[in-house]
Amino acid sequence: MIRLHHVPQSRSMRSLWLLYELGVEFECITHPFDKSLRSADYLALSPAGRVPALEIDGQVLFETAAITEFLCETFPDAGLGRAPGAAERADWLVWVHFAETISQHAAALTQQHLMLYDDAMRSPIVMKLEAARIGKCYAAVEERLQGRDYLLDGGFSAADVSVGQAVYMSRHFAKTDDFPAVEAWLDRITSRNAFQKSLPAASDTVLYEKEFYPAWEL
Repeated sequence: MIRLHHVPQSRSMRSLWLLYELGVEFECITHPFDKSLRSADYLALSPAGRVPALEIDGQVLFETAAITEFLCETFPDAGLGRAPGAAERADWLVWVHFAETISQHAAALTQQHLMLYDDAMRSPIVMKLEAARIGKCYAAVEERLQGRDYLLDGGFSAADVSVGQAVYMSRHFAKTDDFPAVEAWLDRITSRNAFQKSLPAASDTVLYEKEFYPAWEL
């Protein structure tokens, strides 16, 4: 039994995409982005009140990178992980976890643009700094993709899922126009059926109502 607790347009989209790529049966429980994630029942699954939480065979996991590693090791035949001792293991781990570096900057900008209830709380300086930091992350991915179709020489993997989802979300705040390899790679991986299935459904309440949120001018 696999059950994923998910909020559309959040980090849990990374786990949802991966589950579709793995081709395994699972149940997706979609939650609103509200105080219900602070309920006692949900906190018993994810003590910080965040998504994703993954229930699998009587165990509960939270944190996306941990879920990614566990799922890839549980379903190795899908070829989306790199086993301990494999030549690409270190690179795979680096890029799976680099997704969270990107996501933390996107989360800061989500707070700045959408979560703070008073404009006086928002900072154009923070907006510009965090967008610039995302740009630095894009540059790292751009360099890695030189001469490659995917982040690893061995082909598409959960590293592409992890970083791809983070870049997909970060483009709400920092454009990829100056990074042609990133854009080509993103087009390649987001055309996959599993990614398309992980997008919000028409009936879902979405967090981002606009495609792009520019930093405020000082």
